[in-house]
Amino acid sequence: MGRRLAETERTYETGPRNDLPDLTGLTAGTRALPPLRLNAVYYDTAHLTLTSHRITLRRREGGDDDGWHLKLPTDRPDTRTEIHAPLGAPGTPPEDLRAEVAALVRGRILTPIVRLRTVRSRVLLLDDQDRTLAEVAYDQVNAKPGPAWSEIEVELYAGDEALLDAVERRLGDAGVTRSDAPSKLVRALGGRRPEPAVGRPERPGPDATAGAVALAYLRAQLTAIVALDPAVRHAGEDAVHRMRVATRRARSALKSFGHVLDRAETDPLGAELKWLAEVLGAERDREVLAARLARRLSELDPDDPDAPSDRGPALDAVRRRLGEGPPGGTWNAEAHAADPHTDVVRALDSARYFALLDAFDGLLAAPPYLPAADRPASQVVADVLGHDRRRLRGAVRAALALPPGQARDVALHEARKAAKRARYAGEAAEPVLGAEAAGYTARMKALQQLLGEHQDSVMCRAAVARVRGRAEAAGEDTAPYEAIERAELGIAARAEERLPEVWGAAEREG
Repeated sequence: MGRRLAETERTYETGPRNDLPDLTGLTAGTRALPPLRLNAVYYDTAHLTLTSHRITLRRREGGDDDGWHLKLPTDRPDTRTEIHAPLGAPGTPPEDLRAEVAALVRGRILTPIVRLRTVRSRVLLLDDQDRTLAEVAYDQVNAKPGPAWSEIEVELYAGDEALLDAVERRLGDAGVTRSDAPSKLVRALGGRRPEPAVGRPERPGPDATAGAVALAYLRAQLTAIVALDPAVRHAGEDAVHRMRVATRRARSALKSFGHVLDRAETDPLGAELKWLAEVLGAERDREVLAARLARRLSELDPDDPDAPSDRGPALDAVRRRLGEGPPGGTWNAEAHAADPHTDVVRALDSARYFALLDAFDGLLAAPPYLPAADRPASQVVADVLGHDRRRLRGAVRAALALPPGQARDVALHEARKAAKRARYAGEAAEPVLGAEAAGYTARMKALQQLLGEHQDSVMCRAAVARVRGRAEAAGEDTAPYEAIERAELGIAARAEERLPEVWGAAEREG
């Protein structure tokens, strides 16, 4: 992965002059540096996809930071995340940087769109220890194709933005004003500047329509999927789980709001979201199972007086079978010859995934609204919550009517999926129904988590049973596997015992 850092800077309009305004007195000292000649090539798709999302990708020679630079927007207006990669040869941007924007570029070619030649004069603002607090640069820029202009950049190195404010006041006294161009690239593009892409999803107000509420929730999920894409590719902590949740939330919303958005139009997208969730699920399920098996193994006491005298070596054999390995290792190398993460990355590089994202964009750009979309959201989302809760009630009652065993396990899994859908509908309703929906969401989440604990136990027992069969065939001690299965049976039984109480609380609280 490239080196990441936060870059905080402001840019100002200025005339064709050869020096900077007087900056003395702003800090303990200043130091002028020799001029630099910078040559930069900016890359984007033919439709300027990156630029429309306030992202710049360039290869720059000259100065202290030769190399490839990818700049990503943040929540702070003057701060961007900058990712560096080594200079290398001109041509295709480095794979690490392309992975950061793959969910936006979607397989399209990144080509040079602008070349900039800059002559930069610099002054450092120093503290009383001669450390750099900020750099003020006067740039004379020539774009090809494009115009020529001059500007001042002020980049914060240390301290807070109060120093930037002080510099801005000094520049203002000299007749220098803030630039309205977010980057040199945008200024060079001039009339070719693309329209900004949709920004951060906004929460609809209490007077919103049902269509606006459904669309806002869906937009938030697409935003999350695209934002998490780089972290998933780099195996970031919890990234797979969070992307999978966003995918499931989107699919669930398409179902819950089926009388607001035409299912005939949205079902194909729902099917592709299901595919993506399943791809992500293979790695996520492995992670969950590995953690669960590690806990169960840690609970097996080799010093138990009732255990066979050779329990220690037997546990070592179990650990090898389950592939527990060292921290950071992968679970069950026997059963997972292919690395699930490799499969995930392959899917995220596929035309199918990129087509899914394009279809999601298309849905948000031209929603297939039904007449109910124009109704007040407060009425429609209440109907949605009622429908999903009735569906959940039927699933829970059907499961509780069955005796313990495989059929009940399957029914409880179906109830878990219904609880999850009810929870996500509650989340979508919160901007409109407020505390009422928040309480509903919390109750559905508690039910979902209880049923999830039961399902995780079922899956763990199934995995252990498969490995136990291989161990038995090899003549190994199967007692540790049986102990894990007994522990998991107890966990599942306790979840089933608590279910009537948890469901009853959800019912009573409306």
